[in-house]
Parts: sequence; structure tokens; C-alpha cells
Amino acid sequence: MTHDRVTQDPRTRDVPRPATRADVPAVKAVIDAAFHHYIERIGVVPAPMEEDHAANVAAGRVFVAGEPVAGLVVVVPEADHLYLDTIAVHPDAQGTGLGRVLMGWVEDRARALGLPEVRLLTNAMMWENQKLYERYGYEVVERRLDGPYDRIHYRKSVSVDPTLNSPPMG
Repeated sequence: MTHDRVTQDPRTRDVPRPATRADVPAVKAVIDAAFHHYIERIGVVPAPMEEDHAANVAAGRVFVAGEPVAGLVVVVPEADHLYLDTIAVHPDAQGTGLGRVLMGWVEDRARALGLPEVRLLTNAMMWENQKLYERYGYEVVERRLDGPYDRIHYRKSVSVDPTLNSPPMG
């Protein structure tokens, strides 16, 4: 799958939409493209690459952005938080603001569901992600080994007023 570099202004980009069964190949392609380079660094296939994408789409957990799909999130509402299971942006769309749009959408989704916080995790060897999440106001909760994965868990409280904690602009 080839992607033309996304250049649309992130302020006017379409908001993520629920993925459909027809999107499953694109979901897999974006996740594989976004995470493949980590295999050598962490020594195992990143967990998002091993997920059952069709099941996640069928369960209503996957939201995609772009045409063709250039980014996506996999979210799971829990009783007291929204769990951001995966965020992926195709390498051709990185640096366009799409990741920021997706992160903002996740926080808006938590608020819309009446959930007070967003939680996520990343592999300890994915240091780029750690810097990004901390820049967006996420705080480290713990670092924990989970099978072959060394994971850092994060959380962020989300206010009813989105201007108080939206992702940074730039």
C-alpha cells in the first residue's frame, strides 16, 4: 500500500471514523508500517502487530483517519478510564499533525463517554513514544515486565473543559 504524504491542515482534517470490515487490511498495513522498525530494537514483534485487527474492528474499538487510511487508534472503554490500546500513524503521514489529531480525539472520546482519564502503555525501548506522551501531559504510573515486553504505563486526567488539557499545538 502506498500513501501520498498527508498535507491536509490538522485543524480541518476529518475526525476519526469507526473502522469497518473493509478497513481491516488498511488497519493491518498502517500498524505494520508504523511498528515494524521496532522489531530489531526491542527483539520481539510489537504487540499491536500481533492483535486480531478484524476482531477489534468488529468490536467497535478501531477508529481510522485519512483516505486512504493514514492513522488509527484502538480504544477500549473501561469502568473508570479509556484505554488507548494502540495509536499508529503511517510513516508517510508522520510529521503532519495526524498523531496530535488522534491524541486529541482520544481525550475528547474519554470526555464524551464520561470517563475521567486516558491510560496507555508503551514499550520501554520505544523512547520516542515516551517523550511524546510526556509532552502531551501523560504521567508515568509504573514500569512493569509483561512476558517479553518491558512496558511503561501512563495516565492522563481529562477535564470536562478540553482547553485545559489538549495535546500541544506544535
